[in-house]
Amino acid sequence: MYKLPYYQEQDPEKVVAFMKENSFAVISGNGEQYPVATQIPLAIEEVDGKLLLKGHLMKNTDHHKAFLKNGNVLVLFTGPHCYVSASWYNDAQSASTWNYMTVHAKGTLSFTDDKGTLGAIEAITNQYETKDSPASFQHIPQPYIDKLLNAIVGFTIEVETIDNVFKLSQNKTTAEQVNIIEKLSTQNDFNAKAIAEEMQKRMAP
Repeated sequence: MYKLPYYQEQDPEKVVAFMKENSFAVISGNGEQYPVATQIPLAIEEVDGKLLLKGHLMKNTDHHKAFLKNGNVLVLFTGPHCYVSASWYNDAQSASTWNYMTVHAKGTLSFTDDKGTLGAIEAITNQYETKDSPASFQHIPQPYIDKLLNAIVGFTIEVETIDNVFKLSQNKTTAEQVNIIEKLSTQNDFNAKAIAEEMQKRMAP
């Protein structure tokens, strides 16, 4: 992982907040011949000082079979990212770059029983649906739940290590950062504007 010290967020609360804001994550593990990966929405919980990632996946897929054999996984949380032109620096005769935000969490995945799978479904559903929504967990018909339990399985990942890169032009001068923010803010691009906002948050008052 490309992690120079000045690109790393030192506040663990901000890192976890980023993970929760970008919880549709890639889970990668070891397959028979190639690595396997799947992108899954996750519920993120802190329990007794441990960070737990909970979700559910389809049974009998390549990643399900791989995780059954080896529960060591890498989970990638990705946020906004964009191109940064060297023409915005004081010295344009240097390398352009890419600003981005990402968190890599490594841990052990274990599958749950049916009760745990139901809990994972409920946690993910309630994360996006209000309780009075007709699509909330409490309104899911039991026959449909029974059918789901035949097809999916819940899991918990106990996070063991976390690395992050919040690469936001921290190695540039204040004047260059201000210019980069201005250039990105004027682009008709969600990612560029989001990176500009993140850079602005970190500017000295």
